[in-house]
Amino acid sequence: MGSMISFEGNGKTCQGYLAPAASGKGPGVIVLQEWWGLVPHIKDVADRFAAEGFTALAPDLYEGKTADGPDEAGRMMAALNIAETEKVLRGAADTLASHEACASEKIGVIGFCMGGQLAMLAGALNPKVGAVANYYGIHPAVNVDFTRLGGPVLGIFAETDEFVNAEAVAGLEAQLKKAGKTMTTHLYKGVGHAFFNDTRPDVYDAGAAKDAWAKTLAFFRSNL
Repeated sequence: MGSMISFEGNGKTCQGYLAPAASGKGPGVIVLQEWWGLVPHIKDVADRFAAEGFTALAPDLYEGKTADGPDEAGRMMAALNIAETEKVLRGAADTLASHEACASEKIGVIGFCMGGQLAMLAGALNPKVGAVANYYGIHPAVNVDFTRLGGPVLGIFAETDEFVNAEAVAGLEAQLKKAGKTMTTHLYKGVGHAFFNDTRPDVYDAGAAKDAWAKTLAFFRSNL
């Protein structure tokens, strides 16, 4: 459904996967990758948004590279320059917001794993972002000033997540509350990190993923 495009970000030409709304025009959503890179799963998520009437753009934060294993993915995530990445996200947001297939004044950002934390960052630093969905977000180098969030947050988390455990989720909720913000949190019992990724049978949970997807669609439809 979608295709690769070029856009300007961080003073250079960047790449991303754009999936225009199947209906012709629809609210804009940025889709942010896990630590694996812009892999087929993330493109598929963008296509799924397009099928539901959204126009989705998934920027390639690793500049064409993808990881084959967790060790490599961890190194690639650690090497990501956050300040430069935020500029790439800003360029992606500007591109999406001005695209002829984008029908919303504000855009949404959804991120998975590493992308979940980056989605929070984009929501705090970019006034074009009106809603953020964080799927079990983690990135130790991403610090977000939550007082600057310009819209609501949906938090999707897993009970047995070894990276973002219940204590971490509670800590995030406390930080948001202190900043005067709220997060609608859904903690899925009996599932672990990356349960939404249907290309990983070792962690994928169809029931939790279906419910999380429905909640995500409703969240963006209500807030964009």
